[in-house]
Amino acid sequence: MNQLSSSEWIAHFLATDPPRHKSLVMTICGDAIAPHGGAFWLGSMIELLAPLGVTDRLVRTSVFRLVQEGWLVASREGRRSRYALEPKALPRFERANRRIYAPPGLDWNGRWTLLVAPNGSIDADLRNLLRKELQWEGYAMLATGVLAHPAPDRDILRELLARSGAAGRVFACEMTELPGVGSKPLPELVRDGWDLSGVVASYRHFIDVFTPLQALLKANADVGPEDAFAIRSLLVHAYRRVQLHDPMLPLELLPQPWPGSEAYALARDIYRLVHAQAEQHVMAMLRREDSTTPAADAAFRARFGGLDA
Repeated sequence: MNQLSSSEWIAHFLATDPPRHKSLVMTICGDAIAPHGGAFWLGSMIELLAPLGVTDRLVRTSVFRLVQEGWLVASREGRRSRYALEPKALPRFERANRRIYAPPGLDWNGRWTLLVAPNGSIDADLRNLLRKELQWEGYAMLATGVLAHPAPDRDILRELLARSGAAGRVFACEMTELPGVGSKPLPELVRDGWDLSGVVASYRHFIDVFTPLQALLKANADVGPEDAFAIRSLLVHAYRRVQLHDPMLPLELLPQPWPGSEAYALARDIYRLVHAQAEQHVMAMLRREDSTTPAADAAFRARFGGLDA
């Protein structure tokens, strides 16, 4: 594999593990569109996705569905269509970005957060919605109406409860281990609440696939802007797919060595190797339709601990 050119590696990846088109558009919205003002013309998105084997018809279909699902908002200027990240969806893009670009290993004070919804406090629809949203954030359901996480982001929890309509209707509390009563150690809740085998396997697969690319790029860093963009997009898309199933538990509660740490370091190194060339392609495609497209914001430069590190 390490004898392939960058173009051949991209073609091989797309042939063996083609990404879903709508999901790939979402990845590009978060990785490439959000840092440049959060808006794009349809023609620019079609140009960006062309080297990834996505036809203009599939781009149009994917963007239309994302509008229907509330991720994008559409406007028209003559026969041209412009799309922007839906303001109500921005917190979810920001949450995803924090998961992708921030290093694993949360600081942990030994306390657990519990969300408790007693019978009758919320209806079945809200209970199901809340469970789905909280499990997406890494919470485990310990019993009916009881979800837990050892180190959740409180701002995200507050926003999630408000957006779902559950604020003031469920109990949020913290717990610690009660010493001297002969109970099971709290860290054992990880084994009872989370099945990490799939996450471990996904991280190891990611490492197996992208380690040869890392070697290829270090041996030949002269990658053109279009190939650099394709590599960056496929990298983030593949890493994001694994991350979405990672409950993001503190490292001291995870089996060691935790492959998520190695996968993060690998993604960081590849991203740093191609980001500058990829940005040239992003700016060229976006400014072809809109010359006022801004350069990437400061948050972009801070990704993966600082792209200039």
